[in-house]
Amino acid sequence: MKTCLGIELGSTRIKAVTIDGDFKPISSGDYTWASRYENGVWTYPLEEVWTGLKAALSQVENREDIAAAGVSAMMHGYLAFDKDWNLLTPFRTWQNTITGEAAAELTALFGFNIPQRWSIAHLYQAVLNGEYHVPKIAHLTTLAGYIHYKLTGVNAVGVGEASGMFPIDSAAMDYDAGMTVRFNALSKVKDLPWKLEDLLPKVLAAGEPAGALTESGSALLDGLLPAGIPFAPAEGDAGTGMTATNAVAPRTGNVSAGTSIFSMVVLEKPLKKVYEEIDLVTTPTGAPVAMVHCNNCTNDTNAWVNVLKETAQLFGAAPDAGELYTRLYEKSLEGDPDCGGVLVCNYLAGEGVTHMDAGRPLVVRTPETRFTLANFFRSQLYATMATLKIGMDILAAEQVAIDSLTGHGGLFKTPVVGQSYMAAACNAPVTCMETAGEGGPYGMALLASFLLNRGEGERLEDFLSQKVFAGASGSTIRPDPAAVEGFNAYIQRYKALLDVEKTAVDTL
Repeated sequence: MKTCLGIELGSTRIKAVTIDGDFKPISSGDYTWASRYENGVWTYPLEEVWTGLKAALSQVENREDIAAAGVSAMMHGYLAFDKDWNLLTPFRTWQNTITGEAAAELTALFGFNIPQRWSIAHLYQAVLNGEYHVPKIAHLTTLAGYIHYKLTGVNAVGVGEASGMFPIDSAAMDYDAGMTVRFNALSKVKDLPWKLEDLLPKVLAAGEPAGALTESGSALLDGLLPAGIPFAPAEGDAGTGMTATNAVAPRTGNVSAGTSIFSMVVLEKPLKKVYEEIDLVTTPTGAPVAMVHCNNCTNDTNAWVNVLKETAQLFGAAPDAGELYTRLYEKSLEGDPDCGGVLVCNYLAGEGVTHMDAGRPLVVRTPETRFTLANFFRSQLYATMATLKIGMDILAAEQVAIDSLTGHGGLFKTPVVGQSYMAAACNAPVTCMETAGEGGPYGMALLASFLLNRGEGERLEDFLSQKVFAGASGSTIRPDPAAVEGFNAYIQRYKALLDVEKTAVDTL
């Protein structure tokens, strides 16, 4: 039986998933890792990439049956190499909010929002900082692009991934030529020994061949995968999330919620103006997408669950982690729609949408607050999506149509709970499929399958809707009016809480 492999390097797990000819997940493996805060930068050591990949792949069954594969990873960030592909400075991840000056200047130059985590913002900030490595740069890529190159020898990324490096011209299916010229003409760039277009990886659309696993690539994986396996274009976790949720057609959207949280809504028409809170990226086929990306989602909740687990252990209990999460999620349903006045700011890292350069998690209540476990944990879960709601409310004001919003990722693993809160936050129906917990690596496996099984001229959206998800089972929750009202009340107080958060960042 021929299978397709999807690999994804997420913020907390490196995961490998294989799917069969019916597009069903049949085997998986994973490896847990975590970012490090070193010298003022959030980073991961690249050597751990290979440790984690090998650990995840070693758990996958029947690897000899894999007929196509693809690599995905956390989007954006900064990986700069010299001409011999030697890393010039530690990997700077999407979590960093250290490029504010560059992002603001480029946004004004292009008339197009450039978020702090985008590769071009990191590159230009390094230029502005006068960093020693800048003249030596010969290759600029993303984590997925780097791994794809090391495995296949092909320096290319999927168009969705590329759109988090530099703005894309969807008609040309390439980096925006006019903006490239403007960047190269900047006073601090024009005398450097490179042109931007020479640094960036080639752009490929979903379904295009992107090389095959080489002998040296197989050796990097200790032979766990045989050389010769064709690879789909490398994508970011946003593109794989859209694919995994059948949300690549106009008026569809998805929310990916784990360590970070982001929504992707495929646009019918351009937005009326530039918003710092909204990124414009693309689907894996180059269609324009409005993205609300938030750095903070479940990390603070995970920390509180661990504290509650320790508390249980004081009494001799040893609760299973999965069951503990499920019970706390379900307990939150007993809370008040507005969380009884309990407020949580879950910022461990900075947050571009709300213009925070750092984070200080907070729990705030007043004397009259109804401080119960249900209200506290409901507020924790509201906080995971509160910043996202601020961005989604901008799209609502722009009258962006959303026929369906699909949720995937860890926040949706417990049935009903996260799904119903997201429906209230976005005031839109939210669907979760059986594969909601698989998320990105499943989406990357589907893109590998599209490469392998694509019909003549077949579009990705047709492949997904007519073949992969035809008759797929899932559940849809529509927004409850009382919950919508409660979340709206919560978000007004949450916006006021952000002033407290700013003071905490400045003083603690």
